[in-house]
Amino acid sequence: MGRLRAGRARRYARRRPPAAAIAAVAVVAAATWAATTHRAGASAPSVGTPSSETVGPAAPTTTVPGPPPGSAPLRLLRVIGGPISPKSVDATDTGLVFAQNMMYRHTMTVYRSDGVLRRTIPDSVVLARFGVHGHPGISRGAPVEAAVTPDRREMWVSNYSMYGVGFGPEGSDTCSQGSGAAEGYTDSYLYRVSVRALAIDGVAKVGWVPKYVAVAPDGRWVLASNWCSYDLSVVSAHTLREVARIPIGPYPRGIAISPDSRLAYVAVMGGDSLAVVSLTTRRVVGSIYTGSNPRHVVISPNGQFLYVTLNQPGEVVKILRRTGRILGTVHTGDACRSLTISSSGTTLYVVNYLSDTMSMLRASDLKVLQTVRTGQHPVGITYDPVTGHVWVAVYTGAIMVFGPR
Repeated sequence: MGRLRAGRARRYARRRPPAAAIAAVAVVAAATWAATTHRAGASAPSVGTPSSETVGPAAPTTTVPGPPPGSAPLRLLRVIGGPISPKSVDATDTGLVFAQNMMYRHTMTVYRSDGVLRRTIPDSVVLARFGVHGHPGISRGAPVEAAVTPDRREMWVSNYSMYGVGFGPEGSDTCSQGSGAAEGYTDSYLYRVSVRALAIDGVAKVGWVPKYVAVAPDGRWVLASNWCSYDLSVVSAHTLREVARIPIGPYPRGIAISPDSRLAYVAVMGGDSLAVVSLTTRRVVGSIYTGSNPRHVVISPNGQFLYVTLNQPGEVVKILRRTGRILGTVHTGDACRSLTISSSGTTLYVVNYLSDTMSMLRASDLKVLQTVRTGQHPVGITYDPVTGHVWVAVYTGAIMVFGPR
């Protein structure tokens, strides 16, 4: 990311490989399956057919079709192309998957679980319509990450920067509180998107360069980690107002929230720990050592374990949440980024950005069950409970969908 201006964006778009090339890479990928070596199988990938039809929220899925997660090797099911540069993908458990395309495309694209495009949502808003003054006319965002609400009715999306009247310069990944103040950084906004209407229906101000966004299981709070202002925004989901901004330290990134909605765990990527935040007192109440450069964190469905990616070491760490004790560590690839967990809590999936791979892990002991090739720079990943499929956002212009053989 960083200061990617129009010229760089055009050069970036020219050097992106086509989706077909990405599919070809995946077809020839080698994979490890448990203790036995397999070749990653891939049938001819299918590309989602565009559609403008909308769909309303469905009841959360309780039974996932197909074999249990981790019990069968994955194969490539389809590659989704088009005018996208996905930074993240997020399943809603309603039969819809959102992709956030950042400043390269200024859109969110929404797909059915079978890969069919349902809508392209532009990141343009008129902030005055939401009661925000000082930014007349159209403002644009740069979607980074997203999180669905517990009732599956809304999706919250973070914007790396805002563009328009009254906004300062685009953020930078090498920013600091001091440099941001000197260069005139301005607060960004979260978007709230209706899952039924597939349109932005609310905004909430947060800090400088928000990266990750999470919604508390009780639905009361929306949290955003602000990369350049070194803090955590706590937003009331009811009023859409920021109620607290909690100092965290250099480069807060991933967020996981306890099942009882009392504690948040924030990956401090500039350090070696998770900050433990009380959502009752809205203060940092402790820290958990992880190892250097923690980026993403997920919590097991029963709340017992935390799983953390360490970006520079390329490792995934399993932590007993109650004590902070590290139970296991495994190397998955170079620069592992995002990870996701199956709804059963038995299986983890992690993307390795510089290795151009995705790894499937057994959650109980972090055993690498399989590693498959992806396109260049896989960066986002989500598990879709409706189908049991794994969606991978490839930064250079595609989404790859994997499922059990």
